[in-house]
Amino acid sequence: MVVEEAARSHGIWKRVDELFPGPRSGRGHRASEFVRPLVWMLHAGGRHLEDVRELRSEQAVLKRYGLERLPSADAIGDWLRRMGASDGVRALERLNRELLKRYLTSRGEELTLDVDASIIEANKREAQWTYQKVKGYQPLIGYVGEACVHHEFRAGNESPGAGAVAFLEGCEEQLPAGKKIYLRSDSAFYQAAVFNHCEGEGHSFTVTVDQDSAVKGVIARIPEKKWQVFKTREGLSTEREIAETVHCMNGTKAAFRLLVLRWKNQQPSLFETNQYCYHAIASNRDQTETASQIVWLHNQRGESENWHKELKLGFGMEQLPCGQIEANAVYFAIGVLAYNLGLILKAQLLPEEYRHATVATLRWKLYRLAGKLVRHAGSWVLKVRTESEKLALLVAVRERCFALT
Repeated sequence: MVVEEAARSHGIWKRVDELFPGPRSGRGHRASEFVRPLVWMLHAGGRHLEDVRELRSEQAVLKRYGLERLPSADAIGDWLRRMGASDGVRALERLNRELLKRYLTSRGEELTLDVDASIIEANKREAQWTYQKVKGYQPLIGYVGEACVHHEFRAGNESPGAGAVAFLEGCEEQLPAGKKIYLRSDSAFYQAAVFNHCEGEGHSFTVTVDQDSAVKGVIARIPEKKWQVFKTREGLSTEREIAETVHCMNGTKAAFRLLVLRWKNQQPSLFETNQYCYHAIASNRDQTETASQIVWLHNQRGESENWHKELKLGFGMEQLPCGQIEANAVYFAIGVLAYNLGLILKAQLLPEEYRHATVATLRWKLYRLAGKLVRHAGSWVLKVRTESEKLALLVAVRERCFALT
């Protein structure tokens, strides 16, 4: 089992038992006996706690990996609630940091941190109404590349901008020391406290601007001669124009660059007098980067929607099992662990062609491989009937796991 061997090569289950409280009796389950089947289930495509029962039919595999005792769905639900009432999320976050350490260290001198909130619709008693007029939760997530480095599982009615500086500090704790950080966010982080924090820590940022009256006034005072045709990264002209000015907010300790795009208002309302529509970005990035280059860079934050999709749809986080927000927070953190384990599997163990594959692709090409685990001459043997290319891939993955161990 590729996922299991990848997890073992990084010592994940051992660390789970070290970081979580032990069983309350001699007959109780260890923490890894709850987390491990959930990670397996999420990688296999399970969506509900009851889907863990499907693992019971694989007795030979369970015995081979030391999971003769598989907790029931009810027992897992009770454990999630207990861990939610204690410090389960923090334990999983520490494990997540250890798992991603090597991956993040190898990503160059500057790490791009994308912060974005995502709505999970849920018909739970404790779920709150979101701004999209559905009940659910609104976790705030920080990504570096595809890796989910930090998250806060929040109620649906909590603003994405609430506690922004504290969330940034949580992200910084998860990242390797000595790395430069480039923050990229939507208007939820358009706050003086965020900008001051970035300036104080030496972080660069690009943040979508909330167009309040002060910003609108600054845009209106940009001279017409400053507007130029905005071109794509490939050098193609667009129907938009770009200009740059300087702005500051009440409470900011330093002024910042204000990059503005405008385009013709094709459908003005009856009482609207604006000739143009505007989009503005605040940044403190170096002046050696042109306004267009910064806009191109900032627009890449749209990739976070694909990462949300993979986490929610690929790894089943759109289905939350418990009625208590704290228990769902622990379950979501286990989903993040499964997601990041898949990322490490692709980055460190699989060939380059799998680097950007979704978990659905991995299930089709790698996980759903028919085989039979048999006992022969005192050893376990996996009999696989497949083409030599895929068999060679599985052998290569096992060898890399052994080397990592």
